[in-house]
Amino acid sequence: MKKPFFTIIVVSYNAGDKLLKTVESVNRQTFTDYRILIKDGMSTDGSLEKLRKAYDVSRIDDENPGKITLAESCDNGIYHAMNIAASYLDDKLKVGESPSYVFFLNCGDYFRNENVLRDVHKIIVERNLREGTTLPAIYYGDIFDCSAGSKMASNPKIDDYACYRNVPSHQACFYDERLVSRNPFDLKYKVRADYEQFLRCFYREKAETVYMPVVVASYEGGGYSAKNRKISEEERRDIIKMYLPAAQIRKYDLLRIVTLSGIRTLIASNKITSIPYNAIKNAIYALRGKKDK
Repeated sequence: MKKPFFTIIVVSYNAGDKLLKTVESVNRQTFTDYRILIKDGMSTDGSLEKLRKAYDVSRIDDENPGKITLAESCDNGIYHAMNIAASYLDDKLKVGESPSYVFFLNCGDYFRNENVLRDVHKIIVERNLREGTTLPAIYYGDIFDCSAGSKMASNPKIDDYACYRNVPSHQACFYDERLVSRNPFDLKYKVRADYEQFLRCFYREKAETVYMPVVVASYEGGGYSAKNRKISEEERRDIIKMYLPAAQIRKYDLLRIVTLSGIRTLIASNKITSIPYNAIKNAIYALRGKKDK
């Protein structure tokens, strides 16, 4: 059976109508070479029943699974659930086989429009043909933060400073399947496991990072990280020590203070001030992207 170009992983637990709406945003895509893998934590709210009424949903262990497959099991939170879903992926390529790309689309988040997968597929295929490479890569774009009401631009160049402070949102990243399969989330991190996984792929796997000028997803916002900023910052500091030398971290810490990072974070999280702030940030990143070409 031919491997689909995209695997969209949706993790759910008592998600209500969000599960159906998130799956619908995938099924509206004009590019259809994908599969949806739903990992549900044994929901009791009727959300799975609503999904089954709307779509043909097969079990992950069926002999001939369909376009939408379901894996049900208890788990210990979202990162554990993602790891269970990732256990069904493959970390090897057969001769002549192209890599598949994995995208985590959480319940409550949606593709920004019906052409996202079409546009991402075009960028990946054209780059692979141009560069003649099938090395593991992370393709990433921008997101729209619904809670802030503005586009959140990703840094067009990933370097040490970007990894120190500003890696792309997980809702913006398409990972080579091999990277996700080989690099499960570290469950000791409750908020920033996706950040640690990105750095592990970048530094240890030497994954290529490719920016795409595409608004990938509408992100619900106001999630766990936003409500637990202290934990998030503690975990970030612990994680970055594994990948950057202490002297470099101290230099970046000073730069962060000088550039008023704390104030900028507050401005970016306020619905009124975030729009002009992100417009300026988007313009800066756009200029940086042109300069690096």
